[in-house]
Amino acid sequence: MEKCKKRKVADEKRMFNPSWTDSFAFIASKTGLPVCLLCDEELANNKKSNVERHFLNKHNVFAEKYPAGDQRKKAVLELRRRANQSKTFFSKWMNSSTSSTSASFIAAREIACHGKPFTDGEYLKETYIKISEHLFSDFKNKNKIIQKIKDMPLSAKTVKDRTIRMAANISSQQISDINSAPGYSIACDGSKDISDVEQISLFCRYVNSTGLKEELIEIIPLKGQTRGEDICGAVLDCLKKKEINTTHLVSVATDGAPNMVGTQQGFVSLLQKSLDRNLLTFHCMFHQEALCAQTFPRECNEMMNLVIRVVNKIIAQGLNHRQFRSLLDELDSTYPDLRLHNKVRWLSRGEVLKRFAVSLEHEKTFLKIKGVSFPELDQPDWVEKLHFMVDMTSHLNTLNKSLQGKGSTTLQMLEEVLAFERKMTVFARDQAIIDMQTVFQQRFCDFRKEKDTLSFPITPLEIDPLLLNMTAFTAVSQATLELELADIADKDMWVSKFRSLRADLEDLARQKATLRQNHKWSDLEKLQKPDKLVFDTWNAIHVLCLIVGFCLLKLQNIRMYKAKILGNSA
Repeated sequence: MEKCKKRKVADEKRMFNPSWTDSFAFIASKTGLPVCLLCDEELANNKKSNVERHFLNKHNVFAEKYPAGDQRKKAVLELRRRANQSKTFFSKWMNSSTSSTSASFIAAREIACHGKPFTDGEYLKETYIKISEHLFSDFKNKNKIIQKIKDMPLSAKTVKDRTIRMAANISSQQISDINSAPGYSIACDGSKDISDVEQISLFCRYVNSTGLKEELIEIIPLKGQTRGEDICGAVLDCLKKKEINTTHLVSVATDGAPNMVGTQQGFVSLLQKSLDRNLLTFHCMFHQEALCAQTFPRECNEMMNLVIRVVNKIIAQGLNHRQFRSLLDELDSTYPDLRLHNKVRWLSRGEVLKRFAVSLEHEKTFLKIKGVSFPELDQPDWVEKLHFMVDMTSHLNTLNKSLQGKGSTTLQMLEEVLAFERKMTVFARDQAIIDMQTVFQQRFCDFRKEKDTLSFPITPLEIDPLLLNMTAFTAVSQATLELELADIADKDMWVSKFRSLRADLEDLARQKATLRQNHKWSDLEKLQKPDKLVFDTWNAIHVLCLIVGFCLLKLQNIRMYKAKILGNSA
């Protein structure tokens, strides 16, 4: 005889009976099980016997006070009203908490973006409360608004935690974008901090769905030796730790130091050996321009040293400095003060010389009053050299500034350098300029060699594909690229897009020149970036050469980022 199976309550599919509400003060929960209005206890199943037993055993006083009938119905109705009110309050509290949390994240982001200490959160909150007392004085719900602000968590610990969470989220998005990009470039630069620890700044330029991005990946400290193998190991460990795929790495730029570009043991060489393939390698344009600017002859350097001595004599002593500024103010001088020279700031020399030359007569007057003599200041040859240096450093600073800023393509930066070289042919009336021109022509070889490749994103239909350096683009074959280019070469729709791109870039260059001439620097920042124009054009063409177009938009502007992070801005 077969053994009878035990009956399960779940198989009976019992449902909550609405009559239990008035009889036993029970309501159905979201899961359909009975919940007591008196003690909030939820029973395991929908059985009348269990509901009745719970009510009579645990709430006997309530049963006696409110007998079954109208009295109990009224009492249960009041219990339900209170329960609904409690739920509404809890829901409002949850929504309020969510909005306060969101507001605290926004405040923490602003504090972090402006480089303020985390303790400013409480100060910001206090200030906002006091402002709100007056700002919302005409609002009927003024007290609720102020209470909302008071409920916003902005302690130093909260701001710190919010910042860490946002940073982790941004890093996660960044790594995901880099790994999904068809190609990316890195820039690596070394610089010592105040405690003599070598800091390696690692930047990345890549493409995501919104356009081209230039982001800091990591600042890597090297507390021991700084050989090429040490830098290479640290960079590869950093990329591995962040789970960044090196398969799509196509280009690397460095500051040009021997431990970076050494033929056998340099960082670049060791990196290519580790990846077992060739990369496009570049020496940062800013560093090369700075090295070219240091080729003034010995007599010009001696003149600069004398200028520094004179400036230090006037500015180094507090009394002299105050008296000299008063003199400039009385004489309505163009500049209110002189500037101290700083070798770390690459634009410093030009600014120092310009102010010194404009205020030369005032400086001689002041030094005469103080009984200090510098006979060179009265020598015509020396003054002529001074004005020569002022003009040349002014042109060099203009070149330096034209290379700065986000949104430029490598081709544009190279063209700025080549244009300056041509200008030097016009300047070449002095041996010093001829020597500097020679140095300029000897440098930037890595960019000159790849000019066809760098021009490809802007003029892909005018360049022979055989001239492109495809060694770093392992995902793109030469034959497939040529077929894709041949497919769009005679289609007016695609040809017109690249013509429009060139016209837009020309118009943008004209706008920049006009704004610079009128010194409208804030308007200059609002202009559309060249790389965005190139990206939008390529984004409309769904062909394989899109990969090459993305990969070749590299900005080797690592010096500007290092300056911002380590405090060495120009």
